[in-house]
Amino acid sequence: MRAAVIVFPGSNCDRDMATALTAAGLDVTMVWHKDTELPAGLDLVALPGGFSFGDYLRCGAIAANSPICRSVKAHAERGGFVLGVCNGFQILAETGLLPGALLRNAGLKYICRTTPLNVATENSIYTSAYTKGALINIPIAHHDGNYTADPETIARLQDEDRVAFTYAENPNGSAQDIAGVLSANRRVLGMMPHPERAADARHGGTDGAPFFAHLTQALASA
Repeated sequence: MRAAVIVFPGSNCDRDMATALTAAGLDVTMVWHKDTELPAGLDLVALPGGFSFGDYLRCGAIAANSPICRSVKAHAERGGFVLGVCNGFQILAETGLLPGALLRNAGLKYICRTTPLNVATENSIYTSAYTKGALINIPIAHHDGNYTADPETIARLQDEDRVAFTYAENPNGSAQDIAGVLSANRRVLGMMPHPERAADARHGGTDGAPFFAHLTQALASA
């Protein structure tokens, strides 16, 4: 199984993501944002956390217009799997691959801590390692993680079972406590919390390890 991790100027979780994917059995290639084509035969594209382009303009807005993002969009539109974490989620929203926007935290401060998440659905390759309603502890580290969308979009996400995770203790003001959402075909996931930072016991927690282990198994049979 093969994955690509996209690297932007200001990415700082790209190696964490690559390490977690490699530990789960994926062959990982790092792809620079100025490249125009993804490697052939990919099973997954991952957009990591960080502060692409210094978060100028809007978080993820400049990165979403990088040359490689045209190929990422084409990969997703062909039915490929795409994972965006933190800044990666912001980029996916800016590309239009996921609905809504990530705004400044309600408290107007950067937040960095482990937070409890509710698994809102089992029905995706990203969440099927967990039981719906399970509580997992995953780190967050963001200044602009306040998920916002119009009421119709929020209702559609809920009605279509496309909310992947919710905050048990909302840290940033996100609408309906939303921490992660899925695309209509359930193959694109954007989430603000960092499962790659909870995939190794040496980092203080392993609640993110099943996320990656089961993802690899699910990709193999997708």
